[in-house]
Amino acid sequence: MIPVRDDARHLEACLRSLARQTRLPDEVLVVDNGSTDDTVAVATAAGARVVAEPVVGIAAAASTGYDAATGDLIGRCDADSVLPRTWVAELAATLEADGDVLAVTTGARFYDAPVGAQRLLSAAYVGAYHWLVGSALSHWPLFGSTMMMRGSAWAAVSDVVHRRDTGLHDDMDLALHLGDLAQARGGRFVYRRDVVAGISARPFDRGADPGLRTRRALRVFAVHGRSGVPFTRWWRADPLRTRAVWRRLRTRA
Repeated sequence: MIPVRDDARHLEACLRSLARQTRLPDEVLVVDNGSTDDTVAVATAAGARVVAEPVVGIAAAASTGYDAATGDLIGRCDADSVLPRTWVAELAATLEADGDVLAVTTGARFYDAPVGAQRLLSAAYVGAYHWLVGSALSHWPLFGSTMMMRGSAWAAVSDVVHRRDTGLHDDMDLALHLGDLAQARGGRFVYRRDVVAGISARPFDRGADPGLRTRRALRVFAVHGRSGVPFTRWWRADPLRTRAVWRRLRTRA
């Protein structure tokens, strides 16, 4: 599933990478979020099923795509994702091998960053995202550019995700709700560092707001009130360990 708005050039490359998979997806679903360029024509020419979401915002577009997906497993990437040939096979195998896994996400690298800076920028951006956000969530986050989840997991949280909130990260919001589901029913997330998807370095473009992504991340936790507080999430996930850490911190203080 690919949510997209006015990004035909990147979408074409993304769809080519999906067409070259060693395990082809059962369907490729493109959610057009009010594009005015030739996004729809590109998607149709590649054989993708196109669904329209007129409410502008990636949270609305992604949710519409998840709703429209027909498979037991729902893969998600962005229009600027270029996926390795084994992406579908590897992520599907991870979910099929262990029924406790609700979702899987992967590593990523910037394919259009300066050659000498690719590794550093990728580690600083993608790596830091997984570790910092994961620390706050008490479990691995999901990275919308390269992830897959069970359709049943989406069905369980589809009524509670923030579909119309343009001020937060939809993938983080989804991860938080799925994390609550995992704690309530049993389950876990997997981070496949060995699978690396290509993504655009557009977050570093000149004129980009460096604080926007941080503000959206903070909003994810804020809109969930007490259940979004990192300490609360860690306590619910592992109260004994959280109590031990808290005691050590108080002792050092």
